[in-house]
Amino acid sequence: MLLLKGPTSLFEGGEVASNRPESCDFADLQARFEVYGQAHVFRFWPQLDASERDRLQTQAAGIDLEGSIAGLKACLARADAPRPTLAPVEMVALPESGGDAQARKEATARGEAALAEGRVGVMVVAGGQASRLGFSGPKGAYPIGPVSERSLFGLQAQKIRRLRSRYGRAIPWYVMTSPATDTATRSFFQINGEFDLPDEDLFFFRQAMVPSFDFDGKLMLDRRDHIFENPDGHGGSLTALERSGALDDMAARGIDTLFYYQVDNPLVRMADPAFLGFHLLREAEVSCKVIRKQDPAEKVGVVAVVDGRAGVVEYTEIDDEARNLRDASGELVYAAGNTAIHVFDTRFVRRVAADAASLLPFHASAKQIPIVDDAGHVRRPDAPNGHKLERFVFDALGASERVTVVEADRHSEYSPVKNAEGKDSPATARRDLSACYRGWLREAGVEPPSANAFIEIDHSQVDGAEDVRALGIRSVREAGGVIQIAAGDEA
Repeated sequence: MLLLKGPTSLFEGGEVASNRPESCDFADLQARFEVYGQAHVFRFWPQLDASERDRLQTQAAGIDLEGSIAGLKACLARADAPRPTLAPVEMVALPESGGDAQARKEATARGEAALAEGRVGVMVVAGGQASRLGFSGPKGAYPIGPVSERSLFGLQAQKIRRLRSRYGRAIPWYVMTSPATDTATRSFFQINGEFDLPDEDLFFFRQAMVPSFDFDGKLMLDRRDHIFENPDGHGGSLTALERSGALDDMAARGIDTLFYYQVDNPLVRMADPAFLGFHLLREAEVSCKVIRKQDPAEKVGVVAVVDGRAGVVEYTEIDDEARNLRDASGELVYAAGNTAIHVFDTRFVRRVAADAASLLPFHASAKQIPIVDDAGHVRRPDAPNGHKLERFVFDALGASERVTVVEADRHSEYSPVKNAEGKDSPATARRDLSACYRGWLREAGVEPPSANAFIEIDHSQVDGAEDVRALGIRSVREAGGVIQIAAGDEA
């Protein structure tokens, strides 16, 4: 619970215009911060040199002070709200889970038609750094290929090239970065020759930054001349699409359907035709791809009906009764695990972005945030000392009148890279990639290598068993560079 203390609560003061000034002199800026009890961010001003003053003034003038304070206030109000009522969501099941095989076939045909019509764009959320993995750089640059050590970006680019080849259409790639990763990401693409994708079909844009607050509701300085800010979360991707002109670019191209995913899942089935087709056939505004939870304690959010609307309940927020609830057949009632893979109607994205304050509310989480003491020295706390604000993309579900939830096979579509070791690590992702490729080969009638071998397939030529068959590959030895094998232990 975030508490506000002291005589100068950030919610005190008179009315202030909600729009940020284009520019202002220091006196005006200081007065605006004073109104909200935030003038302390300038307490080192007399000690700063000209360049430091310019940095701080420029940053402060660009902060959406009113919006972030309103977002924090809304977080406080929601903290005291009653626990929401939950109901299970309707899920389009896989055929092996009892789903309608014919319906999935029809959905696949519909999705393929949309791809062939040039109506589909692809968006990746790639603002994160791979510091938790011990890697210096954007997470999309992390080497994940089981044999080649191809990067996450490189592997995903191969999949897009296969889509372009298969459907004879441009598949523009909208790459969302953050201020911390934007320059490095663009440079990585340039060094790699844009991964053999046309420059005009690559659209880079940055998510916004939002300030953090300490537990007294005060903005935090992490340097004498800098207010601590963090990226505004994956929910900020929707507002960034509008602000950057990406939605206008889509409209000019005739794109009305956007496939959305996060960069850390190397198994993502890019622009999956069946998923696109279910979305389009059901005239959904947003669709979710889910995996069926097998363990109630699995750390993944659950797609459910929340207070009568589609939504996601984080694994930290679902109560034990709902988490463990099973139906008459022994299956988990709340089994639709969120994979952060979506399809959006672009008109819906524009509507949500236009009313982000209410449809994409900020959430606050307690974090350890570096801060300067009164002597100007940076301190790194041992415990949480403030709240970071961020938006969640799945909050948009509640604004949609039509949501479709489609089950995916976790073994062939979901293996995120989040931890350096153990579950959801590079080692498990490489293992799962090899297992997926091994399954494609078996399905195509090709004997795969031994179970302890690493396999890597070039997605620009093979993105499923049907492509193995189409290339006439009868053995791994005949595949040339399309299939690479290396000895290894996948245990």
